Amino acid sequence: MIGRLLALALVVASGLPAAALRLEGSPQQGALMRGETVPGAATRLDGRPLRVAPDGGFVFGFGRDHPPRTVLEIQHPDSRVERHELAVAQRQYPTQRIDGLPERMVRPSEADLRRIAHERQLVLAARLTNSPLPHFRQPFIWPVQGVVTGVYGSQRILNGEPRQPHFGIDIAAPEGTPTLAAADGIVLLAEADLYFTGGTLLLDHGHGVSSTYSHLSRLSVVAGQVVRQGEVVGAVGRTGRATGPHLDWRVNWFEERLDPQLLLPRGQ
Repeated sequence: MIGRLLALALVVASGLPAAALRLEGSPQQGALMRGETVPGAATRLDGRPLRVAPDGGFVFGFGRDHPPRTVLEIQHPDSRVERHELAVAQRQYPTQRIDGLPERMVRPSEADLRRIAHERQLVLAARLTNSPLPHFRQPFIWPVQGVVTGVYGSQRILNGEPRQPHFGIDIAAPEGTPTLAAADGIVLLAEADLYFTGGTLLLDHGHGVSSTYSHLSRLSVVAGQVVRQGEVVGAVGRTGRATGPHLDWRVNWFEERLDPQLLLPRGQ
């Protein structure tokens, strides 16, 4: 769980003690893991290079279906390498049925499919941003208060047809309710009318970590704008594929979708 430094069972290939690595978080599907190593070290997750801050801070995430084992490597400035094998807890996800959606939101036309493909590339390009911003280190806050009506990872059945899992949490609230930035960041994307997600914002928090706010009735910020945690960035709506006013809040690490609730301090 975020806010807790783990004592990990580590396999260290170099035979060195594990003091050069500290991880914050609970290794499980959907988790964001914040790490610290020695300044000047390089890190790799399953062979993938990770950005490391000058003070040794780094971050990575586990997607919804991440396998039960992963390998984190730390290469010291003197070229020594530590190899840490992490056990990733596997989760069970519920099934959620949603009926009453317009047919074109479940079975889009060929023209709509072309639009959807273009918009997905637009969003993915924003999520692949790898900036040096340090804001992923902040404890995140709820962007809106309301009733959670959809959870991360749930298998969606839309109008009776199986569709992709849900990769965020849905928070029902009255239309027009102010939506807040969950952490400091820079607006990477601000689109008023995407096909599935309607009014959509994407904020960059650094090192590949971003947050997404969808179905907004109003956008209060523009691309490139610096925002602070708790600042109003939009308003709850029912734009795009929605049966009622709510916020679909997501957190991403590059192309991986993470569970936003795992980033919130205990008790929130």
